[in-house]
Amino acid sequence: MIHPTPAIVAQSAVRPLPRWALLLLCLAYAVPGFVGRDPWRNADIASFGYMRELALGRTSWMDPLLVGVPPDGDGLLPYWLGAWAIQALDGWLPAELAARLPFVALLLLTLAATWYSVYYLARSPRAQPLAFTFGGEAQPADYARAMADAGLLAFIACLGLAQLSHETTSYLTQLCCTALLFYAGSAMPWRTAWPTFTAIAGLLGLVLSGAPTLAVLLGLGCAWLVACTRGATLRSRAVAAGVLLAATVAAAALALQLDLWRWRIVRFEDLKQWQSLVRLFIWFSWPAWPLTLWTLWRWRQQILSREWHRHLWLPLWFALVAVTATLTTQPADRALLLGLPALAALAAFALPTLRRSIAALIDWFTLLFFSASAIGIWVVWLAVQTGVPAKPAANVAKLAPGYVPSFSLLAFGVALAATAAWCLLVVWRAARNRPVIWRSLVLPAGGATLGWLLMMTLWLPLLNYGRSFAPQVAGVAAAITDRDSCVVGYGLNRAQLAALLHHGQLHMVPTEQLAQCDWVIADASAAPLVSALLPPAQWQEMASVSRPTDRGDRMLVLRRTARKR
Repeated sequence: MIHPTPAIVAQSAVRPLPRWALLLLCLAYAVPGFVGRDPWRNADIASFGYMRELALGRTSWMDPLLVGVPPDGDGLLPYWLGAWAIQALDGWLPAELAARLPFVALLLLTLAATWYSVYYLARSPRAQPLAFTFGGEAQPADYARAMADAGLLAFIACLGLAQLSHETTSYLTQLCCTALLFYAGSAMPWRTAWPTFTAIAGLLGLVLSGAPTLAVLLGLGCAWLVACTRGATLRSRAVAAGVLLAATVAAAALALQLDLWRWRIVRFEDLKQWQSLVRLFIWFSWPAWPLTLWTLWRWRQQILSREWHRHLWLPLWFALVAVTATLTTQPADRALLLGLPALAALAAFALPTLRRSIAALIDWFTLLFFSASAIGIWVVWLAVQTGVPAKPAANVAKLAPGYVPSFSLLAFGVALAATAAWCLLVVWRAARNRPVIWRSLVLPAGGATLGWLLMMTLWLPLLNYGRSFAPQVAGVAAAITDRDSCVVGYGLNRAQLAALLHHGQLHMVPTEQLAQCDWVIADASAAPLVSALLPPAQWQEMASVSRPTDRGDRMLVLRRTARKR
């Protein structure tokens, strides 16, 4: 039984979003957050630390170490990309900026792959809108292009995408590889060369980024759904499915050869409370998830039919795998990140069936939320610069003691231009009542871009001060009078070790070489163990340096005063 499409779309509703506007939106979203800052604490600077060690030739490319400490994940590809960029641009750009350039390209590639994925899904015969009796329905290519615009807007609008997609970690690499595989499953068997290349790149990239299980699950799902594609010849389906299956097997074999298979499923007692997961899903994937639920309801006849409708089941499979990983692995937000391209595609298929009242509700909520957020960002920036209003200025001074405000004309100009563009977008949206299919997602995507851009311009110096190790490491390095001597880190995590190497330019060595060193930097939380290992009779505390925004995060600097006899 052939189930009719619920989409009713006229040709007038599929006018494409201007290409220049879409490109400008992508650049405004992708570039801020990668430039003008230090490597931030935890995963961002830890990853950079391994990249830097590889680029300097201090560790093995197949088994990277940071002061003798291996990475906490098995993904080698992000470290390789950053290290290659540092080596290629040595003398041209600072190491931290050079390491980020491949990740800018990965984010832009993710955006492009998401657009083309939705485009080819919308070109499926069963995804096309209902034909009108007297004509006037949307043409297939125009309909697919408008749906692709909507899918990309939904992807950019997801609130959880901003921070994680601007870190030099394996999570962005996994996201890009997932998007490439999603595109391959969407375009096959209609296209051959590029989908084949992206399928191989996506599967191998997922394996080398530390996600072999996800690679196999997604690859097998793509192969099955491509084999079940209607409208293509049996030969083309068999070839496409065979390519995907062979690439999946090759990826699994590579993971086995490199010993990358790891069970990371958390124990039942360690699972997060379902309330926390629900809250994470609600804000992280907003506004894609309510539109996805609407798609599942309005297209339910096609979903529940015996025929595998790839335009629905392919993104549904990718989303289900990501949500399952969110429930069973940690960190949950990193796993959910990989499902955002699929959720954006499902959200796009809600638009041809969306009621006008629901679209208006999305518009008004988005307008109020992002406008209020933008005003709040500007008010806090003004308070930091001038001291007025007094209460926000006092709150910032309390949260970031010692911070000295700075003014950047370039950042101010970009923020002002972005705010003006938002105002024009709101006026345009309010004045145009034409039923363009992607109109309900213009404000969410524009608002998310505005909020992220304002924070990465107006608030960037303040955020950099709070999230960088540079101020703390400067105090630690100043306490070490003999800079040529080796230094041992005790109780320090990977991020702290990377910060001491990068910001402090210290000669850090593994703890096994303690006997040869006269200096120790220890985490204050390990003070009792430090006292047992380093008796006060032989070691003297020279300094205790805290992070300005977290007094509980302290590093102890110890100097040897006497050696064991």
